[in-house]
Amino acid sequence: MTLDQAQINGLRALPVAPQKLLIDGEWSIGEGGEADVLSPIDGSRLTTLAAASANDVARACRGARAAYDDGRWARLAPAARKKVLHKIADRIDAEAVALTVLGVRDNGTEFNMALKAEAGSAAGTFRYYAEAIDKLYGEIAPTSPDILGLIHREPVGVVGAIVPWNFPLMIGAWKIAPALAAGNSVVLKPAETASLSLLRLAEICLECGVPPGVFNVVTGPGRVTGEALALSHDVDVLVFTGSGATGRRLLNYAAQSNLKRVYLELGGKSPNIIFADAPDLRQAAKVSAAGIFRNSGQVCVAGSRLLIERSVHDVFVDLLSEEAQKLKVGDPLALDSHIGAINSEAQLQGNLGFIEDAKTEGNTIALGGQRILEETGGYYMAPTIVTDVRPENRLFREEVFGPVLAVSAFDDEAQALRLANATEFGLAAGVWTNNLSRAHRMVAGIRAGVVHVNTYGGADNTVPLGGVKQSGNGHDKSLHAFDKYHDLKTAWIQL
Repeated sequence: MTLDQAQINGLRALPVAPQKLLIDGEWSIGEGGEADVLSPIDGSRLTTLAAASANDVARACRGARAAYDDGRWARLAPAARKKVLHKIADRIDAEAVALTVLGVRDNGTEFNMALKAEAGSAAGTFRYYAEAIDKLYGEIAPTSPDILGLIHREPVGVVGAIVPWNFPLMIGAWKIAPALAAGNSVVLKPAETASLSLLRLAEICLECGVPPGVFNVVTGPGRVTGEALALSHDVDVLVFTGSGATGRRLLNYAAQSNLKRVYLELGGKSPNIIFADAPDLRQAAKVSAAGIFRNSGQVCVAGSRLLIERSVHDVFVDLLSEEAQKLKVGDPLALDSHIGAINSEAQLQGNLGFIEDAKTEGNTIALGGQRILEETGGYYMAPTIVTDVRPENRLFREEVFGPVLAVSAFDDEAQALRLANATEFGLAAGVWTNNLSRAHRMVAGIRAGVVHVNTYGGADNTVPLGGVKQSGNGHDKSLHAFDKYHDLKTAWIQL
């Protein structure tokens, strides 16, 4: 695809209509009023977002339940659902640039990354699960000759999905596509600061043949909209990507209501480990810089803790600083920007709070550490490298979700492994070494859902994404995602 800055500029100038809720196939205003949508690019007002009340959420959940119960989607042949999902993927591809510009205006991700990671990824995800629908089989149990044991896969019913603001279209597709493919109805709750691209996706789904009531979207603050969704007795499964604090509340709400299953993809404080025998330190520095600074560090699997073998520590920090300084922070809709905006003023201030704490705790700010481009009205932060970070420091233990890298030194493999596992999180990790045996030992020893070796990031739909410890449970992506959206039913037949 040839990208044209003039085309992007034209799309960014288009007005965005006030947004509504999608409930049971109808677009409606929310009972909770409306809220301004501010663009992180320059702080300007983009449009308004409908705020759903608890009653609005209840109507959406009832509509989803009715749509599931009457079988308008769930009882379609898998091949019929497959055709609809392929149409959705084709439409996403056809509107990729417009969808990307809309999303970037809303959440601030740099355009070049967003085009691939948002629209491109979402289209690929819908295609992946469309192709998987008619290739999933039930099972026949190995029983005695007079018994036939059958294991059926059935949709769970109504899926509530709550998605974050960093990659709304990508993460939304990870949940929506397999849930729909399995035959479920869905009620989606996007983040307040990144709803626009998902609301357009909802329009696309209706236009491509998803029946009314099967896919619903309710927007608004989590304390109202998200809570009502989690408490609903019409929701059978709740899937969520976001913070640990919110994840705990959702588990509590499930216990208070109908004991719905809750699958959580939570935070990370992922170690990226550089051994002295890394195959190419310059390449490791380049990839590691992208692994923490892309999307302004607002990536759940970001390599936010850099553990460097002491013998190459200073050399590698210098290489990393060089690579970081090559990255241009600026207008995320400018094609020459490498890093875009922080999602919101509140997130930016939280990031800067970590820097103040790092100074207080005796860490060294080796690069960055400050707000930049404030004159634009937007929310931007310089790529930041903090060295001399110790396990007891806040920056070692807590997720920043910003362009802030904590650097620590280690002396041997055993210490590297101890440091890697010395947080409550276990989402992702990276290991750079030329020693194959060491690589396998580290993969086995690191407690994380994804371990990269001599790379960082880029895993596609063929493999699952999920964490351990307080990074959550359940998996997005791959065929394993269907585990969340299918029930197993046994038929025990006496012959």
